[in-house]
Amino acid sequence: MEEIREMSKEEKIRKLRDLELELLKLRSLVRSGGAVENPGRIRLVKRDIARIKLALAEEGYRV
Repeated sequence: MEEIREMSKEEKIRKLRDLELELLKLRSLVRSGGAVENPGRIRLVKRDIARIKLALAEEGYRV
């Protein structure tokens, strides 16, 4: 969380978009019947998204 708080607002938003895109790809892979290389990755991506949203909310920015 400290690393996220040290990022600039633009970096956080860019990282958030990248993580949301990765989550979308992972979910679509699972739905299409494919095997995910690391099933726990979905959970980690979701947590990272939540952390970034929390950090942005602390700064007063709505996502």
